[in-house]
Amino acid sequence: MNQAESEALFAATQQLIDDTDVDQRFAADDVCGMHRTWLGEIYQRAGEYRSVNMTKDGFMFAAGDQVPRLMREFERGPLRDCTPCRFKNAEEQAGALAVVHVELILIHPFRDGNGRCARLLSTLMGLQAGLPALDFSGIRGVEKRRYITSIHQGMDRNYEPMTNVFRKVIARTLRAHAGIRRD
Repeated sequence: MNQAESEALFAATQQLIDDTDVDQRFAADDVCGMHRTWLGEIYQRAGEYRSVNMTKDGFMFAAGDQVPRLMREFERGPLRDCTPCRFKNAEEQAGALAVVHVELILIHPFRDGNGRCARLLSTLMGLQAGLPALDFSGIRGVEKRRYITSIHQGMDRNYEPMTNVFRKVIARTLRAHAGIRRD
């Protein structure tokens, strides 16, 4: 199943990059559509909010019955405030990406693929900001633990740790992109 999900994510990413307007203000329905575009051929419930409670490694995400309300708030708050992602500099971009990413992960609206869907949304926002497709490959090992801790700190609306994660992602992306352009 991992292989099928990975292949579908690659195809969905390409399609969504083509379909997303640089001035698009994302909405909750767009997030559901991203999830459905990615996993619709694999899971019947793709793009549908979960109704069950979920935990991961002892961490409780938003209660299942609260997901629709929380996604409406997410749309009226971070999605409205941070998209289109047309901020002046990398610092503001990293902050906007961090807020949207943390809030979506904490809601955890779907049964499967929330982290990858949140990274896909971040990639689309980064493209709106004029960045190349974001490179999340450095988030493993110690960095993955920092990433998870950053999500947990978002419970207190402390987005600075995740902003640090996105600063590194943006820097890695720009370094990799500059290397590709030189060759």
